[in-house]
Amino acid sequence: MSSDVLTGPAQAAPASRPASPPAAAFSAAAMSTGAKVLAFATMCVGMFIALLDIQIVSASLRDIGGGLSAGADETVWVQTSYLIAEIIVIPLSGWLSRVMSTRWLFAASAAGFTLTSLLCGIAWNIQSMIAFRAMQGFLGGSMIPLVFTTAFAFFGGKQRVIAAATIGALASLAPTLGPTVGGWITDNYSWHWLFFINLVPGIFITVAVPMLVHVDRPNWSLLRGADYAGMALMALFLGCLEYTLEEGPRWDWFGDDVIRATAWIAAVAGVGFVWRSLTYAQPVVDLRALKDRNFALGCFFSFVAGVGIFATIYLTPLFLGRVRGFSALQIGLAVFSTGVFQVMSIPLYAFFANRVDLRWLLMFGLGCFAFSMSQFSPITHDWGAQQLLLPQALRGIAQQFAIAPAVTLTLGALSPERLKLASGLFNLMRNLGGAIGIAACATILNDRTNLHFLRLAEHLNYRNEAMGALLQAVGGNLAAWGHDAADAQGAALRQLWALAWREAQTQTFGDAFLAIMACFVVATAMVPLMRKVVPPKAPSADAH
Repeated sequence: MSSDVLTGPAQAAPASRPASPPAAAFSAAAMSTGAKVLAFATMCVGMFIALLDIQIVSASLRDIGGGLSAGADETVWVQTSYLIAEIIVIPLSGWLSRVMSTRWLFAASAAGFTLTSLLCGIAWNIQSMIAFRAMQGFLGGSMIPLVFTTAFAFFGGKQRVIAAATIGALASLAPTLGPTVGGWITDNYSWHWLFFINLVPGIFITVAVPMLVHVDRPNWSLLRGADYAGMALMALFLGCLEYTLEEGPRWDWFGDDVIRATAWIAAVAGVGFVWRSLTYAQPVVDLRALKDRNFALGCFFSFVAGVGIFATIYLTPLFLGRVRGFSALQIGLAVFSTGVFQVMSIPLYAFFANRVDLRWLLMFGLGCFAFSMSQFSPITHDWGAQQLLLPQALRGIAQQFAIAPAVTLTLGALSPERLKLASGLFNLMRNLGGAIGIAACATILNDRTNLHFLRLAEHLNYRNEAMGALLQAVGGNLAAWGHDAADAQGAALRQLWALAWREAQTQTFGDAFLAIMACFVVATAMVPLMRKVVPPKAPSADAH
């Protein structure tokens, strides 16, 4: 990828300063392989807990609401506030790391994430919980792109492939495991421990990262002339967009005044942010990077991967809870197979990644994801862990083969300094895809369920012999228990309505999985448009 595309005018001034880039490069190049692996592993722990906390509360919102005496409309903000704050800070992380340096930004973020996790665990009401979760998301989100930057700064050649595979696994595995881990903790301990489990790893990361990570040096002079107006527009745009996508399905989209207002604010702020980024000399997010075909396609694949990962994490537990009536722990155990098969596929991916063009692996991963969604689509009301095993196994393998090569193809040939501008946008697209995917699936569930119910109801008439036999059997049983004929008939009709609604819901889940499949079919067809990338065999001094 050409340097002028990703750096643009924002990089012209730093390039002319002589001494500090080589000095920063020497500290990373001088580290032994063992030290780099230890530093990278420590940062991966931080990335993992930040991603895990996105979904760790999803299966326990009812318990949190009960503990804090909050209704469902308030409790949903425990997750929404985290997502809004995280999606705002991710694209800011590149600029922040240039100002503070990678290690000090990561250490400060880990310290703040640990403190806010403690505060979430001792929250005294729903308002304090929402505030602390927003702070937790803001501080945790800044850790995620920094792992991408550090991996490509530390490693080259085959080591870089393994690092990319590790990042790809964590990026999709953590949200997948969130409901499982959260459900188990809540069932065996209490919802407070959803946050207390972050304390020990958080303290370790806060102490270890400043000692282990040596990638770059801080440059506080960047605070002068920074694009603060662009930051404000971006925060307003992403915050209102995330709120609109999260709350829109629940409040009938533009039928609600607040949703309509936030959508307009997001649209106006988004246009202003794009205009500012394309005209300002030193934008906080350099959208000129999208002129490069590989980077633009990589962001698109990251977006589609976000749709697939987060939308299926949303749909599968919802189906098991609504249709099957599973508890939080039962849901977690039923979806656990995805994570198991993804971990098992990491060595397989590492083997092929050093021998096969990554574009073929990316095409296989995206195609396998599409195929897994087709295996979800014939879902019936009696599906459980056994029936979900094959589709989830395919999805676990697909996640590994779709995300890891996309990371390498999109970011692998960039120097760490340019990665700081690119990785935030790349990660933002995955989270944005997740938000849009969940909103789209929630809308499908709301709209198509009624359609399917009406279609089923058309066949429930006096000519339907099976329906007549069911009503007669249920009414007869109730009459035998002493109910009068009118009550027995009413109860039988209510049971028939419940059965029809259950089947309508089940068919709608199949529709949602097919919609996700269509996204991956399109993405698979676009993979040949990517150019082959040959990553450098080792990080050179010039690359830093």
